[in-house]
Amino acid sequence: MSLSNFALNETKLILAISIDYIWEKIWFVVPGITPQSESFKDEGLGPPPAKWKGSCAHFANFSGCNNKIIGAKYFKLDKNPDPNDILSPVDVDGHGTHTSSTLAGAPVPNAELFGLAKGTARGAVPSARVAVYKVCWASSGCADMDILAAFEAAIHDGVDVISISIGGVTGSYVKDSIAVASFHAMRNGILTVASGGNGGPSLGSVANHAPWILTVAASGIDRQFRSKVGLGNGRTISGIGVSGFDTKEKLYPLASGVDVAKSTASKDSAGYCMEDSIDPTKVKGKLVHCKLATWGIDSVIKDLGGIGTVIETGLFLDNAQIFMAPATMVNTTTGEIINDYIHSTRSPSAVIYKSEEVKVPAPFVASFSSRGPNPGSSHLLKPDLAAPGIDILAAYTPMKSLTGLKGDTQFSKFTFMSGTSMACPHVGGVAAYVKSFHPNWSPAAIKSAIMTSATPMSSRVNHDAEFAFGVGQVNPTKAVSPGLIYDMDDMSYIQFLCHEGYSGSSIASLIGSNSINCSTLLPGLGEDALNYPTMQLSLKRSNGTSTAVFRRTVTNVGPPQSIYNATIRAPKGVEITVNPTSLSFSRASQKRSFKVVVKAKPILSTEILASGSLLWRSSRHIVRSPIVVYSTPED
Repeated sequence: MSLSNFALNETKLILAISIDYIWEKIWFVVPGITPQSESFKDEGLGPPPAKWKGSCAHFANFSGCNNKIIGAKYFKLDKNPDPNDILSPVDVDGHGTHTSSTLAGAPVPNAELFGLAKGTARGAVPSARVAVYKVCWASSGCADMDILAAFEAAIHDGVDVISISIGGVTGSYVKDSIAVASFHAMRNGILTVASGGNGGPSLGSVANHAPWILTVAASGIDRQFRSKVGLGNGRTISGIGVSGFDTKEKLYPLASGVDVAKSTASKDSAGYCMEDSIDPTKVKGKLVHCKLATWGIDSVIKDLGGIGTVIETGLFLDNAQIFMAPATMVNTTTGEIINDYIHSTRSPSAVIYKSEEVKVPAPFVASFSSRGPNPGSSHLLKPDLAAPGIDILAAYTPMKSLTGLKGDTQFSKFTFMSGTSMACPHVGGVAAYVKSFHPNWSPAAIKSAIMTSATPMSSRVNHDAEFAFGVGQVNPTKAVSPGLIYDMDDMSYIQFLCHEGYSGSSIASLIGSNSINCSTLLPGLGEDALNYPTMQLSLKRSNGTSTAVFRRTVTNVGPPQSIYNATIRAPKGVEITVNPTSLSFSRASQKRSFKVVVKAKPILSTEILASGSLLWRSSRHIVRSPIVVYSTPED
């Protein structure tokens, strides 16, 4: 796994993993778990806690639970069979097994794929229990009614944390199924950690952005998988991807897709190596240079008799695809070098070497990770924070090949996956870790501890800054002792919804109350009516200087007697003041309030945002809150 591993406190937690459906730009993946995986062995674990009310029965292709997997249910309320799935909690896709083991997998020595990333694979909290609630299906996706039913079951069963890697859908906070279900979980003391979606790098693409959800972006770790390509002219270039094939360093004839096209094919379709455009007699025994149109080009070339594929793409190359034949991916500039070489000699040749693991600087935000600003509220910074989500090695299902492509005969107990789905369980594990030390903390308190203790990330490396990484990279060990927390109850969220313009009747339907009178809840509140660990101000570009007031209250969870002094970091053109500038505490759980005033002019259209921060420093703790100012277009 990608974070340094940490053990749970004595309290053994139950983690509900309601996994998984995700929009990965090209494909869908579906949920479940593989109970026979070594990652879910229960050695050293006693019976489930007495509070546990969940159940686990034998299902089709599902061998049952143990003291690690203590609950397994599936939800398909329409009861219609799925021709590509099994009515069972079993994982036919690998995504659910991967995310579950990332969060709570037991240690498995000598885990690897093709010799890459070899070592002991273990989840963030190996001693945690797992309850799986399968809500997504191969053919029909994830129905709102199934998500809602699964959340209610998890709440009833007694879970402590819900980690849900379902992304790509956004909507009203009082109508979106995940927002509604996670609100109910919050009211029952359960924090929901959710993936932020894979719609990046487009701005405003972040999903699961309700304030009571901990929304996770994906970051890269300090390794990358590259496959070198040796050209016949002696030049070696580097591509990205996971290719486990030993080519014995033999040079093969190299051609472009246009060179091996059918006489009836257009140059465009041949350049992209469309299956119906390639002549099998021309491609046989060759390596082929293709532009990327759809995933699985390596499968097309192999099926037609080719040896392998060099795939050129204009996409960001920060995560590695797994190939079913010798292949690698290169950027457009490198693709032009290859094409020039092909047409500079009568007998172009090349070899694609087996993938190698290389070190790269980290962390950085994944190109695919969804960005802010929050489409649901201009006052709320989302995503909340980032965690490892690129090329994560974790457990896999035996029911699907590594690529899922026709003809692929590669199967493995472990594989690499990338996505905010992979980042989400890392933070779910951190939430469980914090809760094991502080079992009585509210979901908001746990969330605050994780956010204010995060490690800041560089806006030079990540140009979208807080819209990409939120508060920064998750830091598990510091989250246990944050010093101060920004705590909230459900009334704070109700005030937020009123402030955002939701009607009293719509909020009442969310909380199951007869009525909500927003006019009695709003007077005296600040800019965002929420005691959130971050602050965000949006400005209209045509306006002059704007002033925003943020009122916050912190609770002392550090040493009983402590003093915190404020440090303000204001970006150019923004004035930030805090009052008071010092907070003095004489006992544990004591609360202190302060006010932050932000004065700013609209940012130039060439800039995305201006990043500032408020730090409360004591002799032992630094409690950090980003302050973000950004300009929005006119309506």
